Amino acid sequence: MKFKILISAGVIVCLAILATSAWRTPPSLSAQPRISAAGADLLAATPPMGWNSWDGYGTTITEADFKKNAQALAKKLLPYGWKCVTVDMEWFVTNPTAEGNGKNFNYSMDSSGRYTPAPIRFPSATPDAGFKPLADFLHSLGLKFGIHILRGIPKSAVEKNLPIAGSSFHAGDAADRSDTCPWNFDNFGIDATKAAGQAYYDSIAKLYAQWGVDLIKVDCIASHPYKGDEIRMLSEALHKTGRPIVLSLSPGPAPIEKTEEMSQYANMWRISDDIWDLWHSAVQYPQGLGDQFANVEKWAGVGRAGHWPDADMLPLGFLGPAPGWGKPRGTRLTHDEQRTLMSLWCIFPSPLMIGGDLTAADDWTISLLTNREVLDADQHSTGNRVALSNEQIVVWVADATGVPGTQYIGVFNRSESSQTVHYDWKDLKLAEGKYSVRDLWEHKDLEEAVSLNVIVPSHGVALYKLISAKR
Repeated sequence: MKFKILISAGVIVCLAILATSAWRTPPSLSAQPRISAAGADLLAATPPMGWNSWDGYGTTITEADFKKNAQALAKKLLPYGWKCVTVDMEWFVTNPTAEGNGKNFNYSMDSSGRYTPAPIRFPSATPDAGFKPLADFLHSLGLKFGIHILRGIPKSAVEKNLPIAGSSFHAGDAADRSDTCPWNFDNFGIDATKAAGQAYYDSIAKLYAQWGVDLIKVDCIASHPYKGDEIRMLSEALHKTGRPIVLSLSPGPAPIEKTEEMSQYANMWRISDDIWDLWHSAVQYPQGLGDQFANVEKWAGVGRAGHWPDADMLPLGFLGPAPGWGKPRGTRLTHDEQRTLMSLWCIFPSPLMIGGDLTAADDWTISLLTNREVLDADQHSTGNRVALSNEQIVVWVADATGVPGTQYIGVFNRSESSQTVHYDWKDLKLAEGKYSVRDLWEHKDLEEAVSLNVIVPSHGVALYKLISAKR
């Protein structure tokens, strides 16, 4: 018999997703897969999951606020797979502004031209300790520690021609003074033709490994401009440390024609510019949730163990007290849109990085982040694909990993009005017959179904697990 699910505009429809831990399978970091230029050890076997300071604090995060968010994650979200906590951009700036990228910033730096945590913001970071005390604190909570960096070498290190640690080179030997990030003034690019450039990347990788860093998000490297040589150099530098460190590339959109190159050297890479809490944007920065459908469709099926296209952070909950874009606010996405965000990221699947301030997260936000059934779609699915796409409705399908005859299906309504959706299974390239149906957002078993029949609200989603009766 057919099933029918009525989801009125007032009832939040099934959408989905934030899910399991960045390092959840297998459980130990050293056992996880990662491919780098020099070889072998797999990291990020499933899409990484965690929290990033950018959406809530911009470049102003302090040690106290960072610890509070880490503790909130450990208490409320770690059991659901959320694990990595990342200090985003310009943690070395002593006079930050929320949006970052200032021309008059002052920097904390060691004698070898390597940025160090601004002590006025991170008091545990003594000249010799750096981020190690903070990393040790996170590790004591069972978490992983991530940092954001910008590709290249500090301009001030080049101007002073500081020595590069562990080498006979100086900063001026490594820099490409003609290359700067179009939107950030901190660094010069690295001259990839010179051994000094690799020496500098080796020196910062060694420092970060000594601190106990588990993830490095590198900016101004995956798009505008794409810097393949520097991706390779950073990957090689991380490999030399002997510490398993996830390499994340930003911003987007990363060039899809470079997929194999990025997969060889990195664990995740951004597929779009920044996504914030709006449905549609007419400008490049920021982008909205509704704009992301075209991007994820382009990258459908590309992700695999150790290598994940990244749909960007989750602008959920309270975006404050100093967000990287806009004024402090609760997310402007409706409840339906928030479920759509989660569902799309999970069924794609994407790494999941929470953006809002976890210390201010309400019960609704926590419910989005602790739905195990939705998170399983992100962490344990394969064959993720778009079964149908038009101006109003998009249907994604994915196979449950290791469970024959079981699929995830997400039905998304991109339109401005409620839509009644009916498709036979064959229309969605699924085998005909009866399926048991599980509503993942409502945690409810529905009637067995021989076709799909559902009402989806504007900007909403229905997310199900289908189990074939023929298993």
